[in-house]
Amino acid sequence: MLTTVVDPVYSDAFSDLVAPLSPPVAALTARLTALVAAHPGLRGKVMTGWKSVNFRHGIAGHVCSVFPRQDKVLLYFEHGRLLEGAEELLQGDGLKRGRYLQLAPDDDIPIDPIGILLSQAIALFA
Repeated sequence: MLTTVVDPVYSDAFSDLVAPLSPPVAALTARLTALVAAHPGLRGKVMTGWKSVNFRHGIAGHVCSVFPRQDKVLLYFEHGRLLEGAEELLQGDGLKRGRYLQLAPDDDIPIDPIGILLSQAIALFA
């Protein structure tokens, strides 16, 4: 389980997940995963079949996932449609309930807005 900021970098499963990616995308994936893993109450797990790191909360259930891709990284919020202010940051209008933030290696990670969205996502069901 990814439970601390450091764990994603040293986890064998995480290393396997990012191994086929370019170094910039792997580094972005590690930074974004570490950010989400540091949020109180979230526990992450590398899901090999999904090629993602999924984050759950003890009461709220599945909150979000980090999906590394060849040239970008997606932060998918399971119930993103219900999050206030998400329309400014998240994409996925065609999705029924989820929304995602798309980041490229040169993008700045919007740390505070992600923290707010994570707190909102947990509060929906906690």
